[in-house]
Amino acid sequence: MTEALISTHSGMRWIVIILLLTAIVRAATRKGSGLYEKSDKMINLFTMISIHLQITLGIVLLFLSGKISFVEGWMKNPQYRFFVMEHIPLMVLAMVLITIGRKKSEKKELPAAKHKGILVWYTIVLIVILAAIPWPFRNLGTGWF
Repeated sequence: MTEALISTHSGMRWIVIILLLTAIVRAATRKGSGLYEKSDKMINLFTMISIHLQITLGIVLLFLSGKISFVEGWMKNPQYRFFVMEHIPLMVLAMVLITIGRKKSEKKELPAAKHKGILVWYTIVLIVILAAIPWPFRNLGTGWF
């Protein structure tokens, strides 16, 4: 069961990235349109929800996966250090930032301001997430899926 959860969590990163990119591109291309439609609101909401689900799954894996251990000398192990000191805090930060950013953007009155807010906040979130993913080239024992 743990392997299935790890695969789900790892594969779901692509859904999160695709949704983030979609929301960012939509915000960038519609910024000057003067329209903020229900579809804009929904893609921004689904993007935020997907990140929340991903974090929830990650928290479950925190206790099940074995990729995190607080044994003596855990800071000397690159995998443990990455997941405890980088991955978890940065992903939680991304979740907080997307929640704040979406809420602040939705409160703006002008459609252009809403799109600009989403563009800025979601781009920051994308950068944080890309920095926190255990990509295979980081030699942390992870794969592309």
